Amino acid sequence: MKLLPAIDIRDGRAVRLVQGDYERETAFDADPLEAARRWVDGGAQELHVVDLDGAREGAPVNIEHVGRICEGVEVPVQAGGGLRRAEDVASLLDLGAERAVLGTAALSDPMLIEALAAEHGPRIVVSADARGGRVAVEGWERQSTISSAELVAGLAGRGVRRFVYTPVEVDGTLEGPELRDLRSVAESAESAGAELVYSGGVGTLEHLHALAELGLSALTGVIVGRALYERRFTVADAVAALA
Repeated sequence: MKLLPAIDIRDGRAVRLVQGDYERETAFDADPLEAARRWVDGGAQELHVVDLDGAREGAPVNIEHVGRICEGVEVPVQAGGGLRRAEDVASLLDLGAERAVLGTAALSDPMLIEALAAEHGPRIVVSADARGGRVAVEGWERQSTISSAELVAGLAGRGVRRFVYTPVEVDGTLEGPELRDLRSVAESAESAGAELVYSGGVGTLEHLHALAELGLSALTGVIVGRALYERRFTVADAVAALA
């Protein structure tokens, strides 16, 4: 299972939110590229980058910084935030991102997701994040009526092979992952032959051990943010815990 350090970008800085609340922001790096290089120098083999401004605005805002990260590190970068048009996805991939992550468009325009998956294959990732058990979109500010497991099943049938799942209630809290719904989402991905990356709530190495010990074959990665920024453990420690 891989570790993916998170780099969330807002106003050009690397920040972290609590439970997706834009009013509960902590800035950690004035330049997100510094964070990216720090995590890679520490042993990260992949990065997860989110354009928070783009997620809220509905179109990429910090794509320049995402491009700088892709150019400035030698590991795969998966990135998202405001990707709701095919041309924006193409621009992101052209900048060097290994994968493009789509959230709102996955719910509002499944035909677009199907077309992108057909064109770009495994480079297309869908974010199936949830608030209150239902998929949350538009920067996590709007809740839908569909569950994450249902979204995964539907879009896996349209060719998507990688999903990211975040239970918003625990994101940024450091209080531990939400394991109950994770199992159903992972089983949905497994039955469709897709893989799942989990994010949210990780604050200790014991939390990472708990995720690794679930034995979910579809669960191939864990995204960690605030715990790394606050130095609760190192990238190397996290990589070892997941291994």
